[in-house]
Amino acid sequence: MAETIISQKTGTTQIALVGNPNVGKSTIFNYLTGLNQKIGNYPGVTVDKKSGSVQINGETFEILDLPGTYSLFPNSEDEIIAHRVLNQTKLETRPDHVLMIIDSSQLSRGLFLATQLIDLGVNLAIILNMSDLAQKKNIEIKTYELFKSLGVPILSTDARNQKGLDEVKKLISERNFCKAPGFVEIQQVIPAEMLDRVLEKFELENSYQAYQLIRFGTKDKAIPASDRAWLENFIQESSFDLEEAQLEETKIRYKKITEIVTRTLTKKPEPKPKSNLDKIFLHPVLGYVVFFGILLLIFQTIFTWASYPMDLIDGLFADISARISAALPDGPLTRLLSEGVIPGIGGVVIFIPQIAMLFGFLAILEDTGYMSRVVFLMDRWMRPFGLHGKSIVPLVSGVACAIPGVMAARNISNWKEKMITILITPLMSCSARLPVYIILIGLVVPDEMVLGFVNLQALALLGLYLLGVVGVFGTAFLLKFILKSEEKSFLLTELPPYRIPRWSDVGITMFEKSKTFVMEAGKVILAISIVLWVLASYGPPSRMDLIRLEGEARLENVTDEAQIASIEAETSSQLLENSFIGIMGRAIEPAIRPLGYDWKIGIALITSFAAREVFVSTMATIYSIGGDLEDELTIREKLDQQINANTGEKTFNVATAFSLMVFYAFAMQCMSTVAVVKRETKGWKWPLVQTVYMSVLAYVSALITYQILS
Repeated sequence: MAETIISQKTGTTQIALVGNPNVGKSTIFNYLTGLNQKIGNYPGVTVDKKSGSVQINGETFEILDLPGTYSLFPNSEDEIIAHRVLNQTKLETRPDHVLMIIDSSQLSRGLFLATQLIDLGVNLAIILNMSDLAQKKNIEIKTYELFKSLGVPILSTDARNQKGLDEVKKLISERNFCKAPGFVEIQQVIPAEMLDRVLEKFELENSYQAYQLIRFGTKDKAIPASDRAWLENFIQESSFDLEEAQLEETKIRYKKITEIVTRTLTKKPEPKPKSNLDKIFLHPVLGYVVFFGILLLIFQTIFTWASYPMDLIDGLFADISARISAALPDGPLTRLLSEGVIPGIGGVVIFIPQIAMLFGFLAILEDTGYMSRVVFLMDRWMRPFGLHGKSIVPLVSGVACAIPGVMAARNISNWKEKMITILITPLMSCSARLPVYIILIGLVVPDEMVLGFVNLQALALLGLYLLGVVGVFGTAFLLKFILKSEEKSFLLTELPPYRIPRWSDVGITMFEKSKTFVMEAGKVILAISIVLWVLASYGPPSRMDLIRLEGEARLENVTDEAQIASIEAETSSQLLENSFIGIMGRAIEPAIRPLGYDWKIGIALITSFAAREVFVSTMATIYSIGGDLEDELTIREKLDQQINANTGEKTFNVATAFSLMVFYAFAMQCMSTVAVVKRETKGWKWPLVQTVYMSVLAYVSALITYQILS
């Protein structure tokens, strides 16, 4: 008979949500906690600690969302955290209860982890989620029979359609969790005397906890070094084959699980054949054609659908700048607003349509189940480059932003494959590069159709993204021989059923990601815009006063309006060139002149190390200063009119524009990414190495591009 445990712990009751990946755990967590969520970090690791609170019948419960894991045999950092919390070794706050989420259509797999939790002696309840999928597969689970076999409460839910979730709240409110009898006698696979020594040393509650600590404790760096050393010496002295013990435990556990599944699960014959989509999406040839076709569709859509709102936003900010300049009296504040703040913000807001669409497409690919197929499809192509099939998730995420891409690499258990993935992910063309690409492509690539249906600008954009992919795999191949590791890896992934995307979730993703992009970039850009305006408006007083006096002297006896405009433009140019920012630009110009850049572009390169997208707003700010804002010229038109003083040609000609695009395709110009890499690698060594080799690669590639095209 199962023993029901009522927690005597004072304060808020803590409940841990546990489950395999892709079982709907996050959906249940979001339903319970809503917006009452907080993110932290587990001590000593980089895995996010996600928790929230829920009020039921006037009582508050804390919900802890543990990283998804298939078993208590940890391989990745995420799984080590789940192992640490659930094994209750006093390194983390011990949850009062554990709510185990199982995919109803994958009962056997879910029960493996559930029975391990039973052996740990936790207060457990089980939710059989995704009942709709089980029903479609004609799977019927006898929940009462399963309850009798395991000894813990069982609930059936369909979290995606919010069915049965009120019962989950009732279960939590009533604390209907049980501590069931042990499932496997672990003494069958490991000597009792070994378990007794560890039980005594670490003051553990049961033998399975001791076994888990013997088998995996040395992997958890949060355990004190002295204790890990003691475990290593103890294992060596015992001369016991722990891997063989793990295999034996797995055999015993699955044998008992199979008996339970046979009694509790019935499956009727399929009324119709399964979907044949995988025959296309996983085909060794058609699968890749479809994948790259989807990418081309995404990039072409970004140009076509987003062009109308982009033009409206571009014209709106030009009009705002002109109106402010005309309405307010001339002075430093007016010029700051019209020449610095407004163009700077406009240089970011204009790209909201593209970025929203990009994040929306990625959300659709993930929600439909197609992204998991891409992981499986790409694994055999990743291996020769020292990567893992799971590397495709960070790399594809890097198309949106390198930061989540780098963080996603933590799910790769092999150190070498994880490090290579982290180091190459920023080479994927992220959404921050998109503003640079779009503005430059619009300047030099004709808006024409090729083959009657493909836009030439879309092809140019796709080419830049593919260039990033070439850089990714080329660098990965080199790192494969530079980084050394004896670890072996394998691919374990799930192919979830195909589903229609939840459009509300896609819309929320587009809104939230776009908002984050604008708000985070906006803070940096606004500050940089103000600094740029100050640096571009002021300079050494002696130089600036002399230029102004000479300009005034030249205007004294001039009456022709065209000549007056010419003198004023020349004076403004000289003031800008002798300002503080002009002096800085002149200082670095010799280094960037071989790339086709002038000192103004050099300033934009410097400022965009804060964030790549700052490049466009910087150029807009620099070229607005001293100009006549009443002409309402847009950013693209202003850039198109610029002349390089050294060559006499357009500043943004084909050679220079493509040189710039290639430079941004490879350069590490994002302080946030550097910070995240430092966080993930636990030091400055790898982010510094990454910044240096990406900068060198960007400079050399841009140099070659300019020399070929000029």
